Amino acid sequence: MNRGLYEADHEAFRDTAREFVIREVLPHLDRWEEARLIDRGVWVAAGTQGILGLSGPSDFGGADQLSDYRFRNVLLEELAEVHATSLSSGFSLQDDIAIPYVAALGSDEQKARWLPGMCSGELIGAIAMTEPGTGSDLQGITTSARPTGDGWVVNGAKTFITNGIQSDVVIVVVRTDPGGGRDAFSLLVVEEDMPGFSRGRKLEKIGLHAQDTAELFFDDVVVPHENLLGELGAGMHQLATHLPRERLSIAAHAVASTRVVLRETLEYTRTRRAFGRRLADFQNTQFVLAELATRLDVTQAYVDASIHALNAGELTAVDAAKAKWWATDVQNQIVDACLQLHGGYGYMTEYPVARAFQDARVQRIFGGANEIMKHIIARDLVDRPDR
Repeated sequence: MNRGLYEADHEAFRDTAREFVIREVLPHLDRWEEARLIDRGVWVAAGTQGILGLSGPSDFGGADQLSDYRFRNVLLEELAEVHATSLSSGFSLQDDIAIPYVAALGSDEQKARWLPGMCSGELIGAIAMTEPGTGSDLQGITTSARPTGDGWVVNGAKTFITNGIQSDVVIVVVRTDPGGGRDAFSLLVVEEDMPGFSRGRKLEKIGLHAQDTAELFFDDVVVPHENLLGELGAGMHQLATHLPRERLSIAAHAVASTRVVLRETLEYTRTRRAFGRRLADFQNTQFVLAELATRLDVTQAYVDASIHALNAGELTAVDAAKAKWWATDVQNQIVDACLQLHGGYGYMTEYPVARAFQDARVQRIFGGANEIMKHIIARDLVDRPDR
């Protein structure tokens, strides 16, 4: 099927991305998985090659492609080709969340201070929303920021933070008004050398083993006034404005990764023999493959349409929620079926399908659990009078 998503500039960028992946990523994947951490050097290499900072303004070293997500999608696809899921997740946090937040909300001074390093890979960004007792319930955030003459004194803890161990700048969602309500929250940027800011353990996960995921602690951290990102009390609105891009990135990653797994499984069924025949010659195998390919193509069409909508500034929170929950559910269904077609070998981590199975599971949880996505969609259906 001709998707018609890309133009010549995107395919030219694909050549650059593919060369980067082959040279800087593929030789290190197994070592990163074993070490449970990705070298910082690959971040700098990505910045040098123009692979990182795609969403950053050109005035600060970025590629100025915030309005064209197709370039980011090309990179997602090329990283998926080698199953570099952990690195892809880290880069997505930087280019789909941290950089766009600073670019859209930051003052001129903040942009000049942080964006050049974030685009070059010398500064790694993170966003700290989730807390040990809140999960997807952002209204339940208890990490507090008390105003003082020097700025804000931050106390609390965050968990499940991508890039948490290596991050240099962390956008922290804090409660600045103890009274509550949607206007009670703000975004403060905590920098890695601030006294009282510490990292907990590097979390052990079912999948995404090389991805840097951590607990963060704030013990009377003094954050200066100039590190307030955006408007005081507008934190929830700011999060809601940027969540569609984050959720689309999860959906796009889901279809990119799944397409590679399905292609590899098809090749496996063509070469693996059982009872004197190729697996691909059995009717059950053919029916399963036909169902998986159709399900993926239909999902791909919706995600591609969502990318066009994002580029046009028309992707709503509801449509992004649909893309996120559906694509990640389909990803898990297809990867599970592909593992089954591999038989016992699918359970061996030396086969990419096994790692893909491990890495896919979190897709239905982060970025807002899929149950939350359905709640967002249902609320829109029920409350909109034009439905």
